Amino acid sequence: MMQSVTIDAVDRRILEALRNDARITNSRLADLVGLSPSACLARHKRLEKLGVITGYRTEIALGLIRPSIRVMIEMRLARHSTDDFRHLEMLLREDNRVLEAAEISGKMDYYASLCLRDMNELRDFIDNLTEKAPVIEAVNSFVVLHMAKSPIGPPLE
Repeated sequence: MMQSVTIDAVDRRILEALRNDARITNSRLADLVGLSPSACLARHKRLEKLGVITGYRTEIALGLIRPSIRVMIEMRLARHSTDDFRHLEMLLREDNRVLEAAEISGKMDYYASLCLRDMNELRDFIDNLTEKAPVIEAVNSFVVLHMAKSPIGPPLE
């Protein structure tokens, strides 16, 4: 379990600003949150050191450089052993086409979000995954027609 970290309202404003624009200059960030540049930088570095800020990413319009489809899949396992769960999780983590994966409650056991080139790649992905993890009993797939909202992270409050 992760250790809880205490942050205040200024830290939250820093995090919100960085979430909206990770390339913001320290000077502009300091203006936004009402701190001197040196105090702002110290807080920013503290949030990184504490592990609250875990990285910075660049959003890419993938469709402009190659064909791509987004697909959500649900998987149900035939058995619920810890070894089977960990093996499936390892396979999902190792595949860079898997954007997100989670063990879930309900009728299905796992959810994953994928970025693939086309439907042929989806078929190959599922065939390959079920061959490497024969414990998978069922897979439901859903092709994303339109992203109504892209993930930006949960609210900080």
